[in-house]
Amino acid sequence: MLDALAGVAPGRPLREGLDRILQAGMGALVVVGDGPEVLAICSGGFLLDAAFTPQRLSELAKMDGAIILAADASRIARANVHLVPDPHVPTSETGTRHRTAERVARSLSVPVISVSEDQQVIAVYAGAEKHPLEAIPRLLNRANQGLSTLERYKNRLDTVAASLSALEVEDLVTLRDVMTVLQRTEMVRRIAEEIEGYIVELGEDGRLVRLQLDELMGGVEDERRLVLADYFRQDESWELDEALGVLAGMETDELLDLTASARRLHLPGEVADLDAGLSPRGLRLLSKVPRLTERLARRIVDHFGSLQKVLRASVEDLQAVNGVGATQARAIKEAVARLAEASLLDRYS
Repeated sequence: MLDALAGVAPGRPLREGLDRILQAGMGALVVVGDGPEVLAICSGGFLLDAAFTPQRLSELAKMDGAIILAADASRIARANVHLVPDPHVPTSETGTRHRTAERVARSLSVPVISVSEDQQVIAVYAGAEKHPLEAIPRLLNRANQGLSTLERYKNRLDTVAASLSALEVEDLVTLRDVMTVLQRTEMVRRIAEEIEGYIVELGEDGRLVRLQLDELMGGVEDERRLVLADYFRQDESWELDEALGVLAGMETDELLDLTASARRLHLPGEVADLDAGLSPRGLRLLSKVPRLTERLARRIVDHFGSLQKVLRASVEDLQAVNGVGATQARAIKEAVARLAEASLLDRYS
């Protein structure tokens, strides 16, 4: 559906043509795709194979039949076509044009656009989904509301993430602290995903929304992955990517239940007790060390085994890690000490 909406976003020639049809008080049925499966359900009409222009689309809409476009909407393949989809495909629509659009979209993997002259609505069908296009001001209003909500959740995420950093330095982390951060990162990601849909539908009008979204989401995905990697217990049947997928696929009620979500993620500790202590590996803290690659950070973590051992490690201990020289070992030691001190100051200031 997002791909289909991107093709009819403001600024695209197809959207201009659809708007022309709507403004003229006409209706239309447009199929975006001219593959063999589409041609197999076409009856009558005439072959055009002409370059697409918004003006041509609106002129062809004066006829009753469907208009068939190329898959990239760059050419008009056929016009005034009678579509004969499988009548056994279920549909919830009642009007002839909308019923045909839904059946074609459900039975074939092509977007179908229906313009209703009575309701003055453009609807996009893709698979089993239907999405009526909304006015740009209303979409912008929804996007701005989403950004406002995202900003509040992001501020809360920053607070709990900073608290987790301090607790990690003090070795006082509990399962509740870890799951709270993971819950917040996932909620922020879901809000951003919803705003992403508005941006796709807004097209050129969504550029400013995109800039704000990118700024707010900077580092959130990395935070989510690193927190889980720090406490994740990997085995042959359970990998980090799989755990991230499970987290993303949780229902909202399950995500809000920290005990249930911890059980699904197979985190170590007694999941029935959210106050059970956990020990981080240290990947998240090391990711903040300047000019330290992720590969080298993993070597350090694998060598020492826990964040507390990394914090206590001397320059000579760090040099024992494969790939860490004397100069870099001193830089890492100093950076880790500064990060630990800054985390504690943020918590207790």
